[in-house]
Amino acid sequence: MDTENSTKEAPRRGSAYAPTGFRRLTPGLMKVDRVAEGFSGLPDGVTVYGQLLAAFKAAAPRLGIAPRLVHAIDWLFRFTQPQDWERDARPIVWPSALLQQEELGISESQAKRLNRCLIEFGLITMKDSPNGKRYGRRDARGRIVEAYGFDLSPLATRYQEFVQLAEEGRAERKTMGRLRQRATIARKSIVQILETARDHNLSDEEWSTLERDTQTIVEKLRRAARPDVMEAEVVSLERRQNEARNQLEMLLKDVKKTPSASKNAPHQYIYKQNSNPNKDTVTTYKAGSEPPDISVPSSTAPKTSKRPEKGNVRRIQPDELVRLAPRLKTYLHHPNPTWPEIIDAADWLRHDLDVSKPLWGNACVIMGRDLAALAIAIVSTKDPRHFRTTPGGYFHGMVQKAKAGELHLERTVWAMRRASQPIARPQIRRWERADPQRQ
Repeated sequence: MDTENSTKEAPRRGSAYAPTGFRRLTPGLMKVDRVAEGFSGLPDGVTVYGQLLAAFKAAAPRLGIAPRLVHAIDWLFRFTQPQDWERDARPIVWPSALLQQEELGISESQAKRLNRCLIEFGLITMKDSPNGKRYGRRDARGRIVEAYGFDLSPLATRYQEFVQLAEEGRAERKTMGRLRQRATIARKSIVQILETARDHNLSDEEWSTLERDTQTIVEKLRRAARPDVMEAEVVSLERRQNEARNQLEMLLKDVKKTPSASKNAPHQYIYKQNSNPNKDTVTTYKAGSEPPDISVPSSTAPKTSKRPEKGNVRRIQPDELVRLAPRLKTYLHHPNPTWPEIIDAADWLRHDLDVSKPLWGNACVIMGRDLAALAIAIVSTKDPRHFRTTPGGYFHGMVQKAKAGELHLERTVWAMRRASQPIARPQIRRWERADPQRQ
């Protein structure tokens, strides 16, 4: 058998047609081609093509589009001009492959992969030239006469989709922000409950379980990417907070108000009020030892009064203070709080003002918890430019004034009231309207 003749007569395998040089058709490419056919200029409500780019960038996270693809679209928009987006035109740009690689800092294979991703996401389509190269030319008015390269028209046809997705993204971020705020309040409340339980030597296993469960939920919240998942964890955290608070209240009914002393407990401060307000002193004693005698003669001893539940402190009611210092609302559970609830809210608010826990404790000793809460509320109303250093430093100065007997919160309260009231217009007497020249 003639091997040579046999080889020549063997049938050819593969396509009967020569390669075209065009890219292969894929479902994504055919779909985006159909989308691009619907281009008829800028959508309604869009005056400049930059709005398309802004809408796309806002919607990109919802579409799961990576930042590198967003950057690539942003770069392609540099080559388009306003007249390319008119009804009878087509927004095609033709930067060379080499320029794309240099500008974006990628290799040839990475550029090809990037362009395929842009097509599969339905962001661009390609108009290929007969020789497979990108090129184009414009007339004297700058209008495209001939162009082969990246067709950006799908971005215009998908504008309303981008706007809707961006709006959904903003609403979702707002919802997740509120959920994070609720989670923070619940977590800090649980920390407060656990600290109180330790202060009273309530070392049952349930408190350790609460601490472990809280840490687990907080870790899940950090990884949560959807509002429904986050809300489920926040509700679980708030339920544990309420259960733990109720349990603590029941246990504290049978426990002394003063926490049990221990050798390792921190020093406690006892404020000794002298007859001379300019010479107030603070003495310390170690927990577990007998405190010094701070009694004063009965004729000069101040009368102790119970902290008011709903009464006024320095002539201000709780609901009025919330109105004058609205930042307290974030940490209140209802709009008609009591003074104990105001104090708890101020304890949370101090974190936002960079007031440390030792400074807060010192203020409660020197001023009393009610006045310390009032002072925190006042600091929260100040404009940031009012402080020379920080809100915490300003509050420290208030504590020092209180220690020297020079702090007058009543004046500040009246000033806040006046500032919140509308400016009254001067009344004009009847004879002044008739004769404005009359004195």
